Amino acid sequence: MNKPNQDIKQFIEKQLTSNSGKNLLASNEISSLKFIDVNEMLVRSIKEMDAKTEQEMVDFAADEALQEFCRINQYFSFNSQSVEELKSIYRQLNSTIRMLKDDASTAELEFVSQQHYNNLCDWLVKTNAFAGKMYDKNQEFAQPVACSEYPPSLQLNILQLDIKTMLQPVLDIGCGREMNLVNYLRDNGIEAYGIDRFENKSPFYQKTDWLEYQFESNKWGTIISNLGFSNHFTHHNARIDGKYRDYAIKYMEILDSLQLNGSFHYSPDLPFIEVYIDKSKYRCINLSIEGYAYKASQITKIG
Repeated sequence: MNKPNQDIKQFIEKQLTSNSGKNLLASNEISSLKFIDVNEMLVRSIKEMDAKTEQEMVDFAADEALQEFCRINQYFSFNSQSVEELKSIYRQLNSTIRMLKDDASTAELEFVSQQHYNNLCDWLVKTNAFAGKMYDKNQEFAQPVACSEYPPSLQLNILQLDIKTMLQPVLDIGCGREMNLVNYLRDNGIEAYGIDRFENKSPFYQKTDWLEYQFESNKWGTIISNLGFSNHFTHHNARIDGKYRDYAIKYMEILDSLQLNGSFHYSPDLPFIEVYIDKSKYRCINLSIEGYAYKASQITKIG
């Protein structure tokens, strides 16, 4: 990568680090969101980008921003349309910067900055309406809703899985950008794949929203999701504006994608949907987890 493009990427990373944890919905009076280290060279580099380079930078900025949003609140949901809308915001920012003089004044940059963050705020509330109710406009920083990438041993222990008897192939729903469990399983000779919403170049990974992913009938031997799909299903089921119907449909699609004797292992358990499982086709077992109030579920296709 040439130096101007590297400079832009470094600026994006530094910008996100500077804004890390800040409340995008904070009022203008207390918001500390602003551009940092914008200089003539950076403005000139953005102006001189060709279409291919701009697309690369837009994709990079959008992916980094999505990671930050999901780090702050794991329940933020961004489908392919909302991701494209986010990329449009970054393209609009580039277009605005191109109209600036190389030696743009501080006031001009502050105006562009405010306009950009207003666009991001409108986009966040449009794509995740609950954010407008959850975050106080009088708070500079957002209270994070934690999301972690857990070690394989912990996940296997919680789900009470034995890799020696695991039916293949295996799919990890919400595997995390690091693919910890997928990589562990593959290192142990198991055909495993993962899906999640972040960028990853692994051939065993697909970047997708799990509500948009198409689960093919009778394909998977084992499907795993620890504190992922079912956690979000529970969250949406508790919200008036939640996508609980979409999750219910996708849940049944996941079960249908199991091979005969294949199983879906997840935690926390989902008693509000498990009662509707066809007992002639699936066997449901709920397993207590030492040290946790919730249970792990194992749904096996039997017919």
